[in-house]
Amino acid sequence: MSVSLGREKLIEKAKRIVIKIGSQLLEKNNNIDLEFIQNLSQQIEKIKKERKDILIVSSGAVLAGVKKLKLKEKPKTVTEKQAVAAVGQAYLMQIYDNYFSKNHLNIGQVLLTIEGLRERRRYVLAKNTLEKLLELDVVPIINENDTVAVEEIVFGDNDFLAAHVSVLTNADLLIILSTAGGLYTSDPSDNKAELIKEIKDIDEALKFAKASKSKFGTGGMRSKLEAAKIATSHSIPVIIAPKMNNILLKLLEGEKIGSFIYPEKKKKSLKKSWLLTLSAPKGKIIIDEGAEKALREGKSLLPAGIKEVEGIFNKKDVVAIENTSGKIIGKGIANYSYKELKKIKGKKSSDVEKILGKKFTEVIHRDNLVLF
Repeated sequence: MSVSLGREKLIEKAKRIVIKIGSQLLEKNNNIDLEFIQNLSQQIEKIKKERKDILIVSSGAVLAGVKKLKLKEKPKTVTEKQAVAAVGQAYLMQIYDNYFSKNHLNIGQVLLTIEGLRERRRYVLAKNTLEKLLELDVVPIINENDTVAVEEIVFGDNDFLAAHVSVLTNADLLIILSTAGGLYTSDPSDNKAELIKEIKDIDEALKFAKASKSKFGTGGMRSKLEAAKIATSHSIPVIIAPKMNNILLKLLEGEKIGSFIYPEKKKKSLKKSWLLTLSAPKGKIIIDEGAEKALREGKSLLPAGIKEVEGIFNKKDVVAIENTSGKIIGKGIANYSYKELKKIKGKKSSDVEKILGKKFTEVIHRDNLVLF
């Protein structure tokens, strides 16, 4: 991982900050921690006076629903969770709005699902909506749409959602507030455990991380580091920090609290990020060795290098690219449908116009391609 600026400089230059708040942080004495939300709003009011954009990715819809309905435990089935989350989302936003309004802050609720972000058009629409909210001086409060999510907390306690929101909005810093307070060399409850204050290699750091489940959360330190990997690969630094009074102000003032994860120097394009981390292929294109070599050299995919086409897909759909060894080597946006590709596979580029009766273009342009 290439590290250029130091921790202090990276934090100092951060103008757009995403804050991730887990379910556990919102709970205190078996109820919603209102003091924490109040302090959060007070901090954000001060931060916004410094002309910084703030976005919050908040878990807690199920927790809030459980408290509102006075249930004794977290719902177990997906249907129960969706129903409780429907109640909790409204209740949680009411609490946020109540405290943020007292500090002259307007909030806007944004519900996202991974299925929605996998669609390129909806991904761009989500980006535009968040940009407009920030332009209107609103603090977006983002959560996974638990009421319609098919899987159980698809993003992993919103750690991955926070990372994708950071990339989507071109953020300068992601702060993940966690009960663990950072990455330790062993279980934080162990007296010999030491906080790892700076991380430059997430793969190396992962050996210290363990997935864990709490009463209301589904994430763990592994989830946080895997999510941080998405953000840092797009030049966004990440801080995993504890729940404490004025934690955001302390971090932005340069106090070395929690674990700071350095970003990679080279920044990926937003489209290639979406292709790599979110897009779901509709079909598959199998290519020969010559085509694979050309792709590795930064060239586009041409019809001559295609051996076979599988699946049903349209023009502009995402497809997987497989080599002759049966290994998926990348993904890309196809410029032809599966029917058209079956007609022109293995053909010279000069023959395409005759066969299809339309102007030739690359099967997948290099700008719409990512390799693994």
